[in-house]
Amino acid sequence: MPMFYFSIALAIGASAMYHFTAKSTPAHVNFTVSLLTTYAAAFVITLLGFFFFPIQNGLAAELKQLNWASVGLAFAVVGIEFGFLLVYRSGWNLGVAAVLVNVVASLILVPAAILVFNDNLSWVNITGIFICLVGLIMLNWKG
Repeated sequence: MPMFYFSIALAIGASAMYHFTAKSTPAHVNFTVSLLTTYAAAFVITLLGFFFFPIQNGLAAELKQLNWASVGLAFAVVGIEFGFLLVYRSGWNLGVAAVLVNVVASLILVPAAILVFNDNLSWVNITGIFICLVGLIMLNWKG
């Protein structure tokens, strides 16, 4: 059960840190240089992860278990990085952009969750989706 709470706290904290640091990236720095530095540091940090999550069956055995999702995730991560660097450089508000992107992405994922992963939605979930839609309208309200 501690992993249940730790994992969501880590995701929330890292997401907040991500947006703060993306917004803080100097606008005059080339995107590619910025991301290359980011991924080099991420590579080192990931290597340190082996101390906490050691490989049990060897690297070759682990690599054989991978599928298309690892490459797809790479495209998604680079797209998110470039997208948010562009979003913040074009003047979007930190709080508005992050919320807008996450809510819309979540709404896009609802059909995939149902059709591909057989997730179920309750009336409470559907109400939450409706509230998110209302929130998007309020977020973009010019009043």
